[in-house]
Amino acid sequence: MALTKLTQNLIDGTFGTDWVSTIQTSNFTAVAGKGYFVNTTSAEITVTLPAGVVGNEVIIQDYAGTFGTNKVVIASNGSEKIQGSTDDHKCITNNATVNLVYQDTTKGWTADNIETTALPPLVVDFLIVAGGGGGGASEINYTCGGGGGAGGLRTSWAGGSGGGGSSETALSLNTATNYTVTVGAGGAGANASSYTGVNGNNSVFATITSTGGGYGGSANGNNPSVASQTAGQLGGSGGGGQYYNYGGSTPNVAGAGTANQGYAGGLSYTSNSSCNGCGGGGGASAVGNTGTGSAGGDGGDGLSVAITGSAATYAGGGGGGQYLSVCGSPSPGAGGTGGGGNGGNSGAQDGSAGTANAGGGGGGASANASDGPDGGAGGSGIVILRYPSDYTISGLSGSTDTTTVPGTAITTFTNVGTGNIQFN
Repeated sequence: MALTKLTQNLIDGTFGTDWVSTIQTSNFTAVAGKGYFVNTTSAEITVTLPAGVVGNEVIIQDYAGTFGTNKVVIASNGSEKIQGSTDDHKCITNNATVNLVYQDTTKGWTADNIETTALPPLVVDFLIVAGGGGGGASEINYTCGGGGGAGGLRTSWAGGSGGGGSSETALSLNTATNYTVTVGAGGAGANASSYTGVNGNNSVFATITSTGGGYGGSANGNNPSVASQTAGQLGGSGGGGQYYNYGGSTPNVAGAGTANQGYAGGLSYTSNSSCNGCGGGGGASAVGNTGTGSAGGDGGDGLSVAITGSAATYAGGGGGGQYLSVCGSPSPGAGGTGGGGNGGNSGAQDGSAGTANAGGGGGGASANASDGPDGGAGGSGIVILRYPSDYTISGLSGSTDTTTVPGTAITTFTNVGTGNIQFN
């Protein structure tokens, strides 16, 4: 009479799963009653199940704790089912044990720690920061420049967009479709020849555009003509106001921010015509500060966003330049958190540049006795996309950095310029 498996186990003194001692590092077909140590350190691995017989078991163990990085795919034999579905399944849980049991033709193989490999919807979260505006210039002996406004900040991630806006809706996209990505350059700072800075450039992904930061205002105190004076400009965040005395036709004007992207720049000090510290540029989370006496106003702070999994701050406004030591304690405005450049001071009169890939505004210049200082350049922007790791991005090679966490890929674009990408 044939012995049952349990009786034979009692005779042989053997119990439990028959574990294969060889570590599996490539695709293989499992055998019923066996257990396998599967190492996906180098790449994902597909395990094809045997033909099902009621009560058969197969066990898969994550050998190196890497299923969350490189998944194990579980494929059925022919048209047999897994969890009642004809789709392949996967495990993406580090250190998981997958105990598969064959029930019947309706349910097929069932287990814990697995899910279907059917592609999830292509829903893409985004952070799009434009280039910051350039800082304003200063004339020899007189005046100062306003800080450049930060680049506009739009995001679908938790915490809200710039300018006090709510987080936007993530984008539902299609595979094999071209989508534009543009990383905006920062704007040039003004100089003592033109007294006109440059707004930052827009950053773009698909249908979302963030507006470049407005440049800071400049004024030539010895020649207060319209040609030698520029006001702080409208942008994603606005540029800081220019030196007030000798105001010309548009004295002390700060640029406005763009709704749901950034705040306005600050004004220069106006209570004493001999003390005109210039205004700070607006930031993603705060208005630029007004100059105080001979001190430049600080740039408005940027906004912290944790779309990569770690919080980072972007889009700070540039600090306003200081005025001469006529009253008070002259000091340059500090750049706002998130990459804003500092305003110039008596030792380094040129404004500092905004931080690259943070969209910070450039610092405004401060006057001295021998030079016509320049405003700092705005910092370039950045585009960050977060999407299901079942998809990959092609296009714009050399300008991306992709990291993965379980189930999610995060691609960061930092090179200034424009091009198309596709999800596949």
